[in-house]
Amino acid sequence: MSGWTGTVVESFGRRVVVQQQAGDGERVQCSLRGKKLDVVVGDEVRVERPEGADEWTVEARLPRRNVLARSDSRGQPESLVANVDQLAVVIAPRPACEPAMVDRYVAGAAFSGIDALLIVNTADLLAEAGTSADSMTAAAAAELERLVADWRKGGLRSYYVSARRRDGLDALIDGALRGRRTLFAGQSGVGKSSLLNALVGEDCRRTRELSDATGEGRHTSVSSAIFAARDWSGELADSPGVRDYAPQLVPPGQVQSGFREIALAAADCRFLDCLHLREPQCAVTAAVAAGRIDARRYESYRRLVHLMRELAERRGPRR
Repeated sequence: MSGWTGTVVESFGRRVVVQQQAGDGERVQCSLRGKKLDVVVGDEVRVERPEGADEWTVEARLPRRNVLARSDSRGQPESLVANVDQLAVVIAPRPACEPAMVDRYVAGAAFSGIDALLIVNTADLLAEAGTSADSMTAAAAAELERLVADWRKGGLRSYYVSARRRDGLDALIDGALRGRRTLFAGQSGVGKSSLLNALVGEDCRRTRELSDATGEGRHTSVSSAIFAARDWSGELADSPGVRDYAPQLVPPGQVQSGFREIALAAADCRFLDCLHLREPQCAVTAAVAAGRIDARRYESYRRLVHLMRELAERRGPRR
């Protein structure tokens, strides 16, 4: 029996593609050993093939330095990607941005100790707002700009790019992506696949237009994968687009760690265990009333606290 270690670079459920860490970095298709082995893109694994076997098998997962996960409808965790340096949440003028989803992605990254940044794709539509029948309205453009400004106030880095025109890509690479493994996430249809193709330098993902009937995004990526940039040092991890995301379950008191401006203001609350909902002498609610914390961001925080409680009840006591 021979074996080696490698990195999972693509996942199709119970089958994965593993890139060897030694030699020429060959990519090998493998099956997973046992139903309880939880392996996702980015995991370092031990691969073996017993004598006489037809294929390689992932026998074990090596320790992770981090993992981004989500909660299913029963509050159970589902791992998405492991061992990443940062999460890039991609938004676009179309389909319309869902700010609560962005907040949840950023919070989920914070819960896992992962940095986050924001990428505004198809930014050329913002510049053309209101000038043609195909562009977004000036009001919609102003609202998106306001959302980005609020995220920036909360400490979230942001970059404007256009995959179609290749605008802003060099600034994004040099300012955030070079030398790092970055997970791209976001709503279906925001152009993640087109952006990945532009950054990696090849057609690593198929692209598809928005649904004409609904204006909502279609799922283009059907598997999770890691791509190495051809012209610069860095790796981009992709996962299928989603229409909703719930972070991994955390205690209600930990939710504030996903909202930087709320966590900073919380230092002045009267009570150490303040949840910033209805407690007296709460510095967070005072900052919201005074306009120092965006009211929409605070409402997003409140809803996530309630969601964590609801998911904890669905999951029930842990054994």
